[in-house]
Amino acid sequence: MTYIHQTILKLQHTSPAQTEFYQAVEEVLNSLRPILENDENYRHHAIIERLVEPERQIMFRVPWVNDLGEIQVNKGYRIEFNSALGPYKGWLRFHPSVNASIIKFLGFEQVFKNALTGLPIGGGKGGANFDPKGKSDGEIMRFCQSFMNEMYRHIGPTTDVPAGDIGVGAREIGYMFGQYKRLTGRYEGVLTGKSLLWGGSLARKEATGYGCAYFAQYMLEAKGDSLAGKRCLVSGAGNVAIYTIEKLYQLGARPITCSDSSGTLYHAEGINLDTLKDLKEVRKARLDNYLAPHPGAKFIPVSEYPDDGHAVWRIPGDLAFPCATQNELGAADAVELLSNGCIAVTEGANMPTSQDAVDLFRDARICFGPGKAANAGGVSVSQLEMAQNASMQTWSFDEVDRKLKAIMSRIYQNASETAREFGKPHDLVLGANIAGFRRVADAMIEQGVV
Repeated sequence: MTYIHQTILKLQHTSPAQTEFYQAVEEVLNSLRPILENDENYRHHAIIERLVEPERQIMFRVPWVNDLGEIQVNKGYRIEFNSALGPYKGWLRFHPSVNASIIKFLGFEQVFKNALTGLPIGGGKGGANFDPKGKSDGEIMRFCQSFMNEMYRHIGPTTDVPAGDIGVGAREIGYMFGQYKRLTGRYEGVLTGKSLLWGGSLARKEATGYGCAYFAQYMLEAKGDSLAGKRCLVSGAGNVAIYTIEKLYQLGARPITCSDSSGTLYHAEGINLDTLKDLKEVRKARLDNYLAPHPGAKFIPVSEYPDDGHAVWRIPGDLAFPCATQNELGAADAVELLSNGCIAVTEGANMPTSQDAVDLFRDARICFGPGKAANAGGVSVSQLEMAQNASMQTWSFDEVDRKLKAIMSRIYQNASETAREFGKPHDLVLGANIAGFRRVADAMIEQGVV
């Protein structure tokens, strides 16, 4: 039995029924085989055993009162995974699907993603199984205040700095920050993704999507190609998808799809960004409303999706950008993409591609940008927001965008050079995992057994 297999079996025993977490760990550890087999130092220091166990796991109840005066109870989480490189940094997700397995997989991925940026931040993740959809502002405020009544004990600008993820936007961040300030009496950069009125950073909302498009650009340029004229399949219709689409247009590409929980939108002429923003950022409406001003577009409802995949990946396109949620692109989808001539896949979401689909893309040797590298733009600009807060400065949108572009270039170069070092220049999954691992592992060794 191999060292890696032993570690995974032990993890399954100590953290039962956490399938998403196992998937994330197995994907990373398997790609670390070349370095673990050639360097006994990491095994001597039990780095793998220490890396897969969070430094701290916090679970708590969140009681709140709805508009009818009824008491509701949700479950809250904060997983502080690794602080070898800096304070814990990672998002808060409010969604009914949130559980310990999902939060741990996200936190584990965050450790390597943050390490790849080269910035001084550790990895963590948190959230609650609360659904903001359909709730009034008052209900969301009361939930956020109750959530922060426990969270404030564990976070701080040099300890743990959460931000927003699915279900947590500027409104939720505002309510949580207000409660933190009330409880502590301190006005400090303890949360990122704040309003521009009180400490937020320009380009933060756009950062993950912009970074995803930049990463695709760097992958194609390395092959002597470009984004110009490429038909792009984008899934999702939240911030990541919208601003991936926006930057793709700026770089000369043509995004032709997006999707939400109701279905997939296909517009061969190119998604109208103004209409999409109006639907999702202003009106909070479903994508099928796009058809009224754009009758040439097609909407595919979820009920018509193939049994073995997602409609968005069955549309012919040159590039794919999964930007919605985990495991949204499976093996059958990968087969369709490859048969339709897709030459690159860039992950905008966290672990949106199943492992068997990743294997197909790697075997085909098309460009594949793993999420821990390609979607690191959001956490990068969150750290830039922390820097602005600490120095009491505000940078322009263009300045933040330039810094983001430079960070994404550094991430790509680091992953690419590491892949070449280990004899697999086409394999950015291996390159990103090893590059992130070495930075965290070497810091852990230097800091002792803590």
